[in-house]
Amino acid sequence: MVRSYFHLHLVSDSTGETLINVGRAAAAQYEGVSAIEHVYPLVRSGTQLERVINEIEQAPGIVLYTLVGRELTERLEEACRATGSPLLSVLEPVHQLLQAYLGTHSTARPGAQHMLNAEYFKRIDAMNFTLAHDDGNLPHDLNEADVIILGVSRTSKTPTAIYLANRGLKTTNIPLIPGVPPPAILETLRQPLIVGLIASPERIVQIRQNRLLSLKADDSSSYVDRDAVANEIASSRRLFARNRWPVIDVTRRSIEETAAAIVDLHREHRLKFIAD
Repeated sequence: MVRSYFHLHLVSDSTGETLINVGRAAAAQYEGVSAIEHVYPLVRSGTQLERVINEIEQAPGIVLYTLVGRELTERLEEACRATGSPLLSVLEPVHQLLQAYLGTHSTARPGAQHMLNAEYFKRIDAMNFTLAHDDGNLPHDLNEADVIILGVSRTSKTPTAIYLANRGLKTTNIPLIPGVPPPAILETLRQPLIVGLIASPERIVQIRQNRLLSLKADDSSSYVDRDAVANEIASSRRLFARNRWPVIDVTRRSIEETAAAIVDLHREHRLKFIAD
């Protein structure tokens, strides 16, 4: 397949994370087309904007922006009309909807979502907890976790835990090792949501082989033996079923999709916990 490319300019008066996520999610829907990203964060002055406009003039393309200043917005719109570059304010439709529903006007505050509020410090606390409890560390205080992830090696436990921490959930992950029982305290915990991750034996073997290759290690052990891996997964399934822990198959899921599923499960778990 012949792949085509287009320039995608992302102009933000904040970190640009919103634009990057929106731009990539939309561009991913077009097979055979790739975006050449130009990201311009923290654009808050006329001088900074003129440098952005100069690059747009050199490589015209689609321009997405999140600028709250009227003067900067008008200047960017003027420049895009001159270069024939389609322009869209990603947040404007949302602002219009909120304004119509709430019956009030917004206050222009660049980067307001990144202010140092209680939610910010909650995420920092969750990240510190999660990093300290990675790979089964510090099992004595598991009851302080919001989420506990279990799974055999290479089921994406650590990256999923870190993603959840960034959402403000204190997360610990515990590897299930053949012949080594998981911490007995797991069966008595009520507060944390305990989730089991599984994947197909073929997928696990593939990831483990790549891992050993990167470490230049011997790949003749049961660690990458298909039957042994299948037994590991079957054993983990029995553990999850015995304790009625929810299970997520990550074979074809991205980290983000797995984390989103866990967030939903945690919400339901908290509601039940509060009701009890």
